[in-house]
Amino acid sequence: MISNHTSFLAWSVTLGGLAIVLLFDFIFAYRNRHIVTGLRSVALWTAFYVSLAIAFGIYLGVWSTHQSRAEFFAGWLTEYSLSFDNLFVLLLIMARLKVAKEREQMILFWGILSSLLLRGVFIAGGSALVNRYVWIFFFFGGFLIYTALKLFRETESEEWEEGRVIKYMRKRGAPIAVIAMVAIALTNMLFAFDSIPAIFGLTRNPYVIVTATIFASMGLRQLYFLIGDLMHKLIYLSEGLSVILAFIGLKLIFEATLGEGHERVAGIPVPNISLGVSLGFVIGTLVITALLSAFKARNISE
Repeated sequence: MISNHTSFLAWSVTLGGLAIVLLFDFIFAYRNRHIVTGLRSVALWTAFYVSLAIAFGIYLGVWSTHQSRAEFFAGWLTEYSLSFDNLFVLLLIMARLKVAKEREQMILFWGILSSLLLRGVFIAGGSALVNRYVWIFFFFGGFLIYTALKLFRETESEEWEEGRVIKYMRKRGAPIAVIAMVAIALTNMLFAFDSIPAIFGLTRNPYVIVTATIFASMGLRQLYFLIGDLMHKLIYLSEGLSVILAFIGLKLIFEATLGEGHERVAGIPVPNISLGVSLGFVIGTLVITALLSAFKARNISE
């Protein structure tokens, strides 16, 4: 496996560097927790984190392999796209709980940190499962297809509903900030069930999975303040994500079928979808989604 060639030094330098960036983001969020972030500042920070991810992906192909680079970009783009849906739900939670603007900065940071920790647990568990049981991809693939169908039927009018835990905390008089952080943590757990199988469908390299996941989480705190406007412009985002998830779900099922030694099913050859095709499909779907959304938004505004 490619992961065997990722040295301890590479892991240490990468995780150490990413930890420093996250620490800097925490300090910035703490010092500016009472300041509502301006759109220009948000746009600059978002551009910085996106550029950082792109630079890392390009350099990864220099010192590692071209396959690692392609896997990183496929995983990062998919995870980053899913983050938009996650952020939209966080926006609904903040609005529903009527969280004060000056508290949003820190709540978002802890929410994103909890998301990373949960994904770390799922990545560790997922790696152990896929390395031992090939058939687990049947479950992952089926779950992603189910999620894709559910996401395709979602509408913008849907609202976040308080669960039993949140209602109980409200009755006990818990502070709104604490309730919001718990609600976000629970939501992140649900999103982790979608995102981790999705990235396992694109790569099994732990180093690529971890770095793509972390980079996809960077800048989300800043992007939150743009998401309201973006969600109105990315009209077909849910449909585009559902197509990507369904594609990865089918890819996982095909891989599991081939892994079990079945090259044909009912006389039909089982396709082996390459990484190049996967990356091209993800990028192509996102581009088409953006173009159709822009065309639709322009027609609505006219």
